[in-house]
Amino acid sequence: MYAYIDGKLVFKCPTYVVIDAGGVGYHINISLNTYAALNDAERCKLYTWLHVKEDGHTLYGFFDEGERRLFLHLISVSGIGPNTGRMILSSITPAEIQIAIVKGDVPLIQRIKGIGPKSAQRMILELQDKLKKEGPDTLISMPHNITAKDEALSALVMLGFTKNIAEKALDAALKSEGEDLTVEHLLKSALKSL
Repeated sequence: MYAYIDGKLVFKCPTYVVIDAGGVGYHINISLNTYAALNDAERCKLYTWLHVKEDGHTLYGFFDEGERRLFLHLISVSGIGPNTGRMILSSITPAEIQIAIVKGDVPLIQRIKGIGPKSAQRMILELQDKLKKEGPDTLISMPHNITAKDEALSALVMLGFTKNIAEKALDAALKSEGEDLTVEHLLKSALKSL
């Protein structure tokens, strides 16, 4: 529902922040990773995810888009809820988590509070292929100057194509039809060759 919240940082502690955006104070749960990244900022922008359940709505905030993407992967695993996902992101960095899952490093994942051997193995089993497919730069923030190729590549990866194959198809489309294609034309051309 909320992609991000940008505003004045009114309160900050290791588990949550309050951001004043447009006169409304948003209570947003954060990981220690996000807490450390915020430093002493007076104004901040957090990428958010809203958890809706019978007894309340809870906002979770992340310093960058990559951390939020990893959080959503983590909570998609059976038995891992939002609080456990936040605990995982607070225990080790998102990059370390991704590497541990891709390499199948059960002992490292088990060191995280609340994660036993079965949960660690389930995380690896359910997420290893997804994270390998997305590639190591999945945790890098979205570039500010997004090109048509970047948008098309993102769309193709979301459709289920591997990043390398999608990139080759886009490069071929750009070579054959010219550099100044719209995202729509670029996607259509690439999909024909995939």
